Amino acid sequence: MDALPPDHFLALSRLDAFLGTSAEAVYDTSTLAAHDFDVDNRTGFMPPQAPPGRLPADWEAWELLLDSAIADPLQLGDKPSLSDADKRRSEAWRTSVRELPVIPITSLLRSETDLRRAHVVLAWTMHFYIHSLPPDVPVVVPAPLTIPLFQICAQLKLPPVLTYSDTVLYNWKLKTPSSKATPDLDNLQSRTLFTGTRDEEEFYLTSARMELRGVEALDLMRGTMDEAFVGDDLAMRRITTYLTRLASVIDDLKTIIAGVRQGCEPMVFYNDIRPWFRGADSGKRPWAFEGLDSDPSFEYPAELSGPSAGQSSLIHALDMFLGVDEFSHASGLTGASSSSSSSETTKKSAFLVRMQLYMPRHHRNFLNHLAANPRPLREIVSTRVGEEIGDELRQAYNEAVGALKRFRDYHISIVTSYIIQPARRVAETQGQTDLTGAEEVPLKGTGGTDLARFLKAVRDRTAAAVIP
Repeated sequence: MDALPPDHFLALSRLDAFLGTSAEAVYDTSTLAAHDFDVDNRTGFMPPQAPPGRLPADWEAWELLLDSAIADPLQLGDKPSLSDADKRRSEAWRTSVRELPVIPITSLLRSETDLRRAHVVLAWTMHFYIHSLPPDVPVVVPAPLTIPLFQICAQLKLPPVLTYSDTVLYNWKLKTPSSKATPDLDNLQSRTLFTGTRDEEEFYLTSARMELRGVEALDLMRGTMDEAFVGDDLAMRRITTYLTRLASVIDDLKTIIAGVRQGCEPMVFYNDIRPWFRGADSGKRPWAFEGLDSDPSFEYPAELSGPSAGQSSLIHALDMFLGVDEFSHASGLTGASSSSSSSETTKKSAFLVRMQLYMPRHHRNFLNHLAANPRPLREIVSTRVGEEIGDELRQAYNEAVGALKRFRDYHISIVTSYIIQPARRVAETQGQTDLTGAEEVPLKGTGGTDLARFLKAVRDRTAAAVIP
């Protein structure tokens, strides 16, 4: 039998492939999807078991630092009501971070799940460190965080910053033990929180519930691609049924995101939770990393955005499967402010393309595989227009695209409630009474985007994908 070409999806590296042939390497081969892309047919982009809540004993010092930050609890450094006692406690904690020795990560390389946990712990600790600093103090991440974090990021192909996977995909456990293959949506809880509030937990769990509901969408995509390979009229009828069902699943995602309103108050999110997410791109102070010069392979990241819904592989997969990505991921949708210079804008690639750099690398491989599908769905639908079965297929396809557009409509309303309107209220209390429209205030998302303008552009481009 001929060998597979190196770029074939079955030839992509497994989890922990860099371990070589170590007898202690254990691979998850329970499903083909998990084997290839770390996408499970029971939990989708979330791991099939709750992620580990603790690193091995050699790295307990990292865990204890994070425990202490949560237990104190540390406060935002620019919080107006910060007491002197809060300031002293915060500085004492940051001193303990700076005094920590640089702990080698060599033994962590034996386990992908431990590497993920290490990224979670160090990224959360770094954000606690940065955002608890007084607002007039330069941001310098100490070497005991910088060096192991950059080493871990080199292995995971992730940036040294808090990501969606750190707050959602690898930040959950079950409330009560269960043997169900797919966890119940109401049986999840978050492991780590900045504020310890139900509001923050509901914000993360809303995304986790969407990921689990999206498992059916991934199954429908797989079924459609199988039928597209057959390509006869019966296959087209089945694809029509799958697309009609997919529209219903996407509408369920909209219902789930609406549920965030029941547990997360907009002003609490805006004032108390969201500031902890800020990356260097959405903050006012540049980030410096002590120890960056200790290894010639370390490079300062080209950008450092905070966790964002734009980093969800599920939504990207829907875009790519439907062929909407040529509209929603268009090069002009950089997310740059309208006040940015043309040279600054042209240097940036499309925002949603950049957000893929913050995804787990195997999920990026999945999206690349989906994008390289030799039988694109949108092309199949377009070539069948005018045939009896083709008109039904087109209608079902447009229903799915319409559902995705409705999802983005509602996402804009969530952003308006949780970011744009609170920003106006805060500005008004500070005496800035001339704020009459969202576009007049170039609000940035945690990903550094010009928020309202960008989201409306993506929504409008999605609507343009309908096939007439």
